[in-house]
Amino acid sequence: MTSENAKTQFLELQNHVRLAYHFSPGSSPGVVFLSGFKSDMTGSKALALDVHLSEQGRAFLRFDYQGHGQSSSDFVDGTIGQWADDAIAALDQLTQGPQILVGSSMGGWLMLLVALQRKSRIAGLVGLAAAPDFTEELMWDAFTEEQKSALEQDGRLEIPNCYDDDPYIISQGLIEEGRDQLLLRSAIDLEMPVRLIQGKQDEDVPWQTAERLADQLTSSDVEIQYVKDGDHRLSRPHDLERLCRAVDGLIQHIENPPDMEIQ
Repeated sequence: MTSENAKTQFLELQNHVRLAYHFSPGSSPGVVFLSGFKSDMTGSKALALDVHLSEQGRAFLRFDYQGHGQSSSDFVDGTIGQWADDAIAALDQLTQGPQILVGSSMGGWLMLLVALQRKSRIAGLVGLAAAPDFTEELMWDAFTEEQKSALEQDGRLEIPNCYDDDPYIISQGLIEEGRDQLLLRSAIDLEMPVRLIQGKQDEDVPWQTAERLADQLTSSDVEIQYVKDGDHRLSRPHDLERLCRAVDGLIQHIENPPDMEIQ
């Protein structure tokens, strides 16, 4: 039975915070899925990986950050650093051995922050429309002067959500704390293999972000796969198949590294 059908479990953190999660034990390296902004562990990508990896007997963890899905706390109170800390807590307390982090959108930013803090635990990264620095570059820089003034005056701002009837409520804390987590303005000191999948029709995260990320990573083992007709979600059936293939390929690459070139 996959964890898709299993009962949700909860990881108890400090201050009465509870993180909801599903974990399937299995072989190593395990895989941890990091969802996007206001998304959760029941999204199509997380569930597709759950089924696929469970069939292989591969360890897999999916979970909800604070303020997301079935976890406690309010979404509007969350920050990038807090959600990265949630992911580190889940990694530390719910997994063993080397792990591959798979990050979707905001999860692609969080996977980088986690990897920087837990380099010895992370065997590889897979980013889907990875969105490092989005609070500054895709939110704050895109806000009108009126929106910026309203955010600073009220401490929060409502913006349209094309994926839901309810608007996003963006807090001043999210924007300000996000500035402490920016990565694209300097080298990102990670040496593990990285695979990036990016839709060319993504209206939320410019496809150029993938190239900027690849350039900033110190790892020489970075590959970008562009999807010409791909949108931000990358959740169509063949997109999900592509994701599973990418994870399988990275696992094979990690377990059977190519021979060093003989000089």
